[in-house]
Amino acid sequence: MLKEYPSNGVDVSSITIKPTSRVRGEICVPGDKSISHRSIMLGAIANGVTTVQGFLRGEDNMATMKAFRAMGVTIDDDGQIITIHGKGLRGLSEPSDVIDCGNSGTTIRLITGLLAGQSFFSVVTGDQYLRKRPMKRVVEPLSLMGATISGRAKGSLAPLAISGGALKGIRYQSPVSSAQIKSALMLAGLYAEGETTVLEPSLSRDHSERMFRLFGASVDSFDGGVTVRGGSELQAREVVVPGDISSAAFFIVAALITPGAELLIRNVGVNPTRTGVIDILTAMGGSIELLDQREVSGEAVADLLVRSSHLKGIEIAGSVVPRAIDEFPAICVAAACAEGTTTLRDARELRVKETDRIAAMAVNLRRLGVQVEECEDGMDIEGVERLGGGMVESFGDHRIAMSFSIAALVSDGGITIDDIDCVATSFPTFYPLLETVAEAVR
Repeated sequence: MLKEYPSNGVDVSSITIKPTSRVRGEICVPGDKSISHRSIMLGAIANGVTTVQGFLRGEDNMATMKAFRAMGVTIDDDGQIITIHGKGLRGLSEPSDVIDCGNSGTTIRLITGLLAGQSFFSVVTGDQYLRKRPMKRVVEPLSLMGATISGRAKGSLAPLAISGGALKGIRYQSPVSSAQIKSALMLAGLYAEGETTVLEPSLSRDHSERMFRLFGASVDSFDGGVTVRGGSELQAREVVVPGDISSAAFFIVAALITPGAELLIRNVGVNPTRTGVIDILTAMGGSIELLDQREVSGEAVADLLVRSSHLKGIEIAGSVVPRAIDEFPAICVAAACAEGTTTLRDARELRVKETDRIAAMAVNLRRLGVQVEECEDGMDIEGVERLGGGMVESFGDHRIAMSFSIAALVSDGGITIDDIDCVATSFPTFYPLLETVAEAVR
């Protein structure tokens, strides 16, 4: 099935994937990226030793680990368990160099909130893609709390220079539903005088709220927002990270669009704020069963049984959108293979991800013969009987690269995806895992 992907694991810049005759088997996907980030951050400022099982060792999460090591936190990794020797709420040290967050928007935005409450100076930056992403959305409310933050374009772009100090709690109405904005303010709120309240248009993923509670922070969730009380000392915990539903989404779509497919994906996090992708694909006619539902480290977990399905286009808008925001590249592939038109609205946030995902998906789908109409906050996708083959661009975005790798399984002749090195940011084992479940047409 896979060409130009060497078995010795050597990095390559492009890959060609041929159509498959079957998608079957049983797999586990790597640990949840969002939970992995937060386990390092809260473990670092907790009292005691935190252990983390199932940690995602993608480049984004390793950037977070490196950042806290630079602030004096001892973090051990034996290949199975991450051990974090917490420094307590006020125990971090001033880094001796600029903190490089790589390609990780979660790292730079959340750590900016945490650094705003420290008693030292720090600078955070990232790669060429991250330095183009909007930072004003966290800088502005943190400044209202009393933080001193400067950066390019009047603090709108990284690098950001942060002079930490005394913060005061605020009540902030976020203009968009964003877990990154909310979490940055929650972390700052741990160091602020009084209460910090964040209100959202609709509920974004709540991993921070759940992990704050797990570590003993004083936090209250309510309809429309969350409140954190400053000064809470955190206590070390044992954290078990479930499989990432964003990673599972690619394999869910692969099974849904491939004739005769049946795939069991074990140990997937099904936090209700993250299951928008399941709700959307089920509404399109997808067969997705949640088996053995349970709770682990405060998070809902299940095994997903997915079968080939005849998908139909639907309208997607409203509160389900933030619950599936990272999965829309995969959902767009499902829409391209569905009968009729799928309409997506209220997804303007996709334009400020690793790349403009609305534009990137539209450009690439058109290259495969799919009719796509863009609008400012979404797109209309007209499904086709079979995707065309050809060359597409990842635009340096891991989710774009993986989505078209899945599309290739049902394409006419195969698809070549350029610049796939970016996949390592979230799913370094994606291509070997894809090979285990998909059999090529000979």
